[in-house]
Amino acid sequence: MKIEPISNPAALRPSALSPRPLLIDSHSHIDVAEFDADRAQVLARAREAGVARQVVPAIALAGFDKLRALCRDEAGLYPAYGLHPMYLAAHRPEHLDGLRDWIEREHPVAVGECGLDFFVEGLDAEAQRFYFRRQLELAREFELPVIVHARRALDEVIAALRSVGNASGVVHSFSGSEEQARQLWKLGVCIGLGGPLTYERARRLRGIAATMPLEFLLLETDSPDQPLHGHQGRRNEPALLREVCACVAALRGAPAEEIAAATTRNAERVFRLSS
Repeated sequence: MKIEPISNPAALRPSALSPRPLLIDSHSHIDVAEFDADRAQVLARAREAGVARQVVPAIALAGFDKLRALCRDEAGLYPAYGLHPMYLAAHRPEHLDGLRDWIEREHPVAVGECGLDFFVEGLDAEAQRFYFRRQLELAREFELPVIVHARRALDEVIAALRSVGNASGVVHSFSGSEEQARQLWKLGVCIGLGGPLTYERARRLRGIAATMPLEFLLLETDSPDQPLHGHQGRRNEPALLREVCACVAALRGAPAEEIAAATTRNAERVFRLSS
């Protein structure tokens, strides 16, 4: 299915939060080609919606230069550098040396996006494990949090985080069980929730969002992917983080402003962002 940009920008201005508190999108790929044609407008809509800051994780070494330039040019964008498991074909072992150089020189807010994906067919599991563990070790060396992708791999991801030690960061787009979430919290690792939470059929995920310790929750869009309920078939974008926040608030029976403030504090803590 072709993902289309939002045709009605006014639809990105929900009234669930008023006045607009500031939000942090903890996982946005605003640097990718899907935003090249109208990135300035997308960023303007995000800021108008109160999404003042975005953490932007890389996916492959070839995109590091573009990501760095964008985050230097646009206030409120913070880069993370890493090698995404879904782009395994683009990675080479020497890219880990390159990643280390970038981390040492550029001082990103996190290592990532890294992780394991056992959902996509054809991705070599052992190669994924090699890159993931090395990136966890780099995060430990530089005392940085990790941004972790985990599909059908949560138990192994948790074991790797525990094994390497000094774990901090977030498992983004969390899709596991309450017990798996609890194991992450015990390690001090947050879970990131976004578009999938807004679908009523996501009962398990919604149950976790309703009852989990709020200090371990980060909000995200994963733009341009994972469109929210009511926006199916359209390109996702950071302005819609307000709807994710409103969804969490409704599930918890709490004011949306409270969820916005708490998750902003969490993101500032995890990524060491100034308030």
